[in-house]
Amino acid sequence: MPTRIPHPLTQFVVKMHSRCDLACDHCYVYEHADTSWRARPKVVADEILAKTAERIGEHAAAHRLSAVRVVLHGGEPLLAGPDRLRRAAETLRAALPDGCALDLRIHTNGVLLGRAFCDLFAELGVKVGVSLDGDRAANDRHRRFADGRTSHPQVLRAVALLREPAYRHLYAGLLCTIDVENDPVAVYRALAELEPPAVDFLLPHATWDEPPKRPSGQGPTPYAQWLLAVHRLWETDGRPFAVRTFESVHRTLRGLSSLTESLGLEPSDLAVVETDGTFEQADSLKTAYDGAPVTGLDVFRHSIDDLARHPGIAARQSGLAGLSATCRACPVVRSCGGGLYAHRYRGDDGAGFDHPSVYCGDLMTLINGISSDSSDSFDRGGTAPVPAQAGEREPVRPHPLTAGHLDEFARGYGGAEALTALGDAQLALTREMLAAAWDSSGRGRGDAWALLAALDVVAPAAVDAVLAHPYARTWAARRLGGDLGAGLGPLASLAAAAAVRAGRGDSVAVPVRGGWLHLPTLGRLALPDGEAVVTGLPEGLEVRAADGTVRTELDAPLRQVRLAGGWTVALEDVDPLRDSHDHAVAGRLSEGELADWTGALREAWELIGRDLPAYAEGIRTGLTTVTPLRPGPAGRDVSSAARQAYGAVAIARPATAPTLALLLAHEFQHVKLGALLDLYDLYERADDRLYFAPWRPDPRPLEALLQGTYAHLAVTEYWGTRTLAYDGLAGEPAERARAQFALWRRYTAEAVERLAESQALTVLGVRFAEGMRESLVPWLAVPLPAAAEQEAERARAVRLASA
Repeated sequence: MPTRIPHPLTQFVVKMHSRCDLACDHCYVYEHADTSWRARPKVVADEILAKTAERIGEHAAAHRLSAVRVVLHGGEPLLAGPDRLRRAAETLRAALPDGCALDLRIHTNGVLLGRAFCDLFAELGVKVGVSLDGDRAANDRHRRFADGRTSHPQVLRAVALLREPAYRHLYAGLLCTIDVENDPVAVYRALAELEPPAVDFLLPHATWDEPPKRPSGQGPTPYAQWLLAVHRLWETDGRPFAVRTFESVHRTLRGLSSLTESLGLEPSDLAVVETDGTFEQADSLKTAYDGAPVTGLDVFRHSIDDLARHPGIAARQSGLAGLSATCRACPVVRSCGGGLYAHRYRGDDGAGFDHPSVYCGDLMTLINGISSDSSDSFDRGGTAPVPAQAGEREPVRPHPLTAGHLDEFARGYGGAEALTALGDAQLALTREMLAAAWDSSGRGRGDAWALLAALDVVAPAAVDAVLAHPYARTWAARRLGGDLGAGLGPLASLAAAAAVRAGRGDSVAVPVRGGWLHLPTLGRLALPDGEAVVTGLPEGLEVRAADGTVRTELDAPLRQVRLAGGWTVALEDVDPLRDSHDHAVAGRLSEGELADWTGALREAWELIGRDLPAYAEGIRTGLTTVTPLRPGPAGRDVSSAARQAYGAVAIARPATAPTLALLLAHEFQHVKLGALLDLYDLYERADDRLYFAPWRPDPRPLEALLQGTYAHLAVTEYWGTRTLAYDGLAGEPAERARAQFALWRRYTAEAVERLAESQALTVLGVRFAEGMRESLVPWLAVPLPAAAEQEAERARAVRLASA
């Protein structure tokens, strides 16, 4: 039986032409150790394109991939000509299974890029990346024609075309290879003037056998100093475009995934198809030794699963275990990841790639420098971890979601299987963030961390139950965001709660502050400040306080409300980290308030089952916690969802159960979309324009428009269902339902079109918007009386005037 592959491949470089019209002296294809290009066909044949597309399609179908990225490359791919590029795009798109999006790009030196090519790429949906090393002086240092002529004017003409309104949506960004003899300020300013959505600053390929140049007088880490100079300008300018290297360092310092294989510990998911149909590993390996990227496999005789099992591919997917001993012991390894695989090579000692990067010192200096330079919080405003960047890798790293799940979510829904998968992905993210926060604390092993790690082996269900609590990672988010006042006590509380759930007799010391010891998912008890020792026993817990007092019961256990059908939801009124929401949380509920909440939740859940049946299963699976808020001003309904609290919604209990039902559904839409944005880049983050939402008078960032639109899918369906229930009936409730339905379906439909027309959605984002549009179609077809439409228009005017 064939070995199961650990990670499917999701990014493919397809070589369209094996020659180039420039003679760049730093090119890894023609100027480094590998010379295989000499024996390859100049142009890829149609039968190779067809078989390549077939292989990618079967791999996507077998692994239920939601998206693949294909980059048409070279040499210079434009030399293949428009007809062959068209066949490549059409063949690749036709070969993918339903539900799998194609993110198709081309990388060019720009010399041949003219209006005809741009028209072709606009028709085919191909995004364009251009190589440019900065101003003319910087670019001419390496990127010249064979006869020494400059290529700079031609490249600027190409970029000017991509900046035209008709082609702006094709502009993927610029790739700049660093030369430390170029002025970093001049290079940055020259690139920034071209308004790119993204810039990749690339270290020149080098190995221990052929190390990078290090000019005298620039110190031991010139590449780090060069990049840090650019980073400071980029921060000062407000991050005007995405920079994959910088964003990857920021993300990995916060426990999130890297956006590039040259940093972080994520498994590589890239393969190359050469013009002769052979499968190769990453092109960067060409710099190591002649034949380094060779796999011995090709598209005619081998599947992509075969390729994924190749030892060279596996070596680039093995994370921390695949690094040298020096790297594994390094304090910045989670961000550095050992650097680019090719840069680790040394041929004279027999150890091959089992070394740190030849840029080891530069990478450490860069990561530490960015960490100290950065003044932004973890979530840049208290909401979300930074998603993948515009123009760069879609986050297609392996996670439990399938293309079918994504389509469910795009339509606004998501059943039990989809929500379970989303919860699993969030649990994995919580683990990553906790690990990164602990690593950044510099506290060594630590009793709490050691206990969590031990319990994760012998009692993983207990650990999962605690880490799946919505506020389990709030501490990590704050600490990684620079809040060093967020001490290590919450981590000890998590370990103690897991120990109690495991009931094996494990003990851990937990700080007591403000007179309370809190155990996430369990509750709290009043104790004198100091340090208490919590022991998890088979019969429950034992807590020994600082004054010697022994307690075996909680003063304020976390209360659960059992709803119809056996669903249980927690009423979280004790966790000190529940203040993640942007409204004030309520204190411990009295018995009377608890009874009121219990009755309201039970009635609201029945209404959700009746009025939002397509949403009910997902809510039941994914919503674990309701956090009571303090009432809003003047009786205004108040509700919230926090990006760092997956599974929780916060609500001030409204006057009626129908309002509570609607608020639960509305806020859980935000919960789902926030979790999806941790996994998928649905919009180009470099887009800093503001957009008017139909329901607000002030313009908002694109993500705010996307969040509001997604939440209002549920609102539209709620009022649509009520309208159908009142069909043929008169009276105030029926008229109100019709007017609200008319208002919200109009709002939501307009917002979906505004998103679709923004040209700021990624390939997956466009597909997501199409799913929202599809969900609205039947509701837009429901006939309504003119009075309802008129009332909706009046309500809209009043809402905007009073907002």
